[in-house]
Amino acid sequence: MTLPASVATQRLTLDLITAAEAAAMSAGRRDPRWHPDYPRTDDRDAASMVRDGDPWGPRHITRTFDGVVFGSIGFFGPPAPAPDDVAETEIGFGLVPDGRGRGVATEAVRALLAQTDALGVRVRACVAAENTPSIRVLATCGFTELRGANEDGELVMARPLPPAGG
Repeated sequence: MTLPASVATQRLTLDLITAAEAAAMSAGRRDPRWHPDYPRTDDRDAASMVRDGDPWGPRHITRTFDGVVFGSIGFFGPPAPAPDDVAETEIGFGLVPDGRGRGVATEAVRALLAQTDALGVRVRACVAAENTPSIRVLATCGFTELRGANEDGELVMARPLPPAGG
């Protein structure tokens, strides 16, 4: 099971964060392609999970029209069997404040879900109960299964796989 290193949508490119970029993010170095508010703390946390070349790792969210990186999205590792033996992985995402409210997160999540659907991988997400915008993104993207809360008190939501051939 593998994902492409780059996934493109109409407005975005989702490229894997390289080990060199992750090191720069962690060290506080700037890249001229990065939005002034990027990386956020969550982006640096995601960068700490980079394993160079691992397609199931974090990615930059880049605007196609100007090449500016303004968020991150990705999985917390490769799929593993869930208790029901379905391959499952966890997704996380976030944008700088001025990138929000334009459907970008929804577009990015849908792009990666199209890839996981093709591989037969179910996706879950953990989100703070007060994070209404992210809950809305997840609901819009089909995360309809509520599994309660994790050890950090975050809601655990999952998206059922679409029917085969659907």
